[in-house]
Amino acid sequence: MSAAPNPLSDGVAFVRGAYVPIAEAAIPITDWGFLRSDATYDVVTVWDGAFFRLDAHLERFMRSCERFRLDPGLTPAQITEVLSECVRRSGLGDSYVEMIVTRGQPPWGSRDPRQAVNRFYAFAVPFVWIANEAQRERGLHLKVSAVQRIPAGSVDPTAKNYHWNDLTMGLLGALDAGADTVVLSDAQGNVVEGPGFNIFCVKNGALVTPKEGVLEGISRRTVIEIARGLDLPLELRALPAEELRGADEAFLTSSGGGLLPVTRVDDRVLGTGRPGPLTQRLLAVYWDLHRDPAYSQPIDFSRTGAAAS
Repeated sequence: MSAAPNPLSDGVAFVRGAYVPIAEAAIPITDWGFLRSDATYDVVTVWDGAFFRLDAHLERFMRSCERFRLDPGLTPAQITEVLSECVRRSGLGDSYVEMIVTRGQPPWGSRDPRQAVNRFYAFAVPFVWIANEAQRERGLHLKVSAVQRIPAGSVDPTAKNYHWNDLTMGLLGALDAGADTVVLSDAQGNVVEGPGFNIFCVKNGALVTPKEGVLEGISRRTVIEIARGLDLPLELRALPAEELRGADEAFLTSSGGGLLPVTRVDDRVLGTGRPGPLTQRLLAVYWDLHRDPAYSQPIDFSRTGAAAS
């Protein structure tokens, strides 16, 4: 007789010290995290029942909290246990797991953020791909937006944040124009990043990825490490939009899918119009690392009686 389906398989959240079904998760409407996007967060994936590069995500999360003067109120070890319990209760062996700290709310009448009590939240939901299977197979059509990314002097892009209006407006324009997604540029016309991803391009076998004005993504970091391990030419520098349009290959990096091929930028087809050989080589190594104990941290599903799906 087969086991009954897990009623929490849509996801589990940790809210104000309790684990609740994802559909019941909520924050107060007066929390500055909602009112002002005053929060930081990080996303780690679980694949085949194991976190991928959890230590790196926790390190970046704590650094982001420090940058924005937010206190999660938990140690990295305690956060790990909360995230693990969200996954265990959901039974999701392949999942997308988010940790969040919001500013909370200062006393009524106060606009002093130092008086707010920061709040920690977390949730686990089924694994999120930011490109569907057909898009991954044929490669994405990427549009370079005229919308400029928020400058680093205003919001530090290396601290993960919800200041996404520029990304959202750029994405709406790209979708309206028939593209799959968008990359924004800086004031000098160099591409920087898109909604939830970093970008790489390949020309004559050499990799280039923007160095400044971007979140230092964990998937980006993984690809950089892979490239160096394979002795591939790699440059971290400014990437002019026109150079991207003339690339042989391009791909995005994101926790929501790892490496995602790009085969068209604006009205230019890259290479053969199919995902390129170097992109596919790096993609294969990236997923191989998910089975490497140095990069993965298995979750003990037996502790709550749940089984990985």
